[in-house]
Amino acid sequence: MADLKGQYVKEIRPALVKEFSYSNLMQAPKVDKIVVNIGVGRESADNGKIVDFAVSDLEKIVGQKVVVTKAKTSIASFKLREGRPIGVKVTLRGARMYDFLFRLINLALPRTRDFRGVPADAFDGRGNYTLGLREQIIFPEIEYDKVDKVRGMEVTIVTTAKTDEEGRALLRYFGMPFSKPGDQR
Repeated sequence: MADLKGQYVKEIRPALVKEFSYSNLMQAPKVDKIVVNIGVGRESADNGKIVDFAVSDLEKIVGQKVVVTKAKTSIASFKLREGRPIGVKVTLRGARMYDFLFRLINLALPRTRDFRGVPADAFDGRGNYTLGLREQIIFPEIEYDKVDKVRGMEVTIVTTAKTDEEGRALLRYFGMPFSKPGDQR
């Protein structure tokens, strides 16, 4: 595996300092954490094993224990009860975060069917990026034959960037394959 943290310190941070004319190295944005979640929603009411499969898949992908998220309120129209499991999530920091980011950019995204890049406008206004993936099977850790159902996931990359422009530049230096405007999947 490539050392993304070392690459950040040696190449990316100095490039960001030069591009944005920071007066100090510490002003350069960095990746703070990555949050990955899979929502199973109402399916878990019909089949209790759905959450177990989602937990298993996400733990294989990230290599860390995940947390089961539960409904905070009951919503009758969705047949949802308070306290019922509705998804799984994990927060990655440090070495696992950089390892996951490397595998996402270099292994998983290129395996996506009809891949033309990720949307460049999915920033939240504060430099954080959220990416929706349609299939968990794009990760090499998942064995296609053992998948009960193809389910999507959401990957949120939280940065210390102050603006979307800084966050976009940071992820571009890491190698995030942003699509050209008007060229979406």
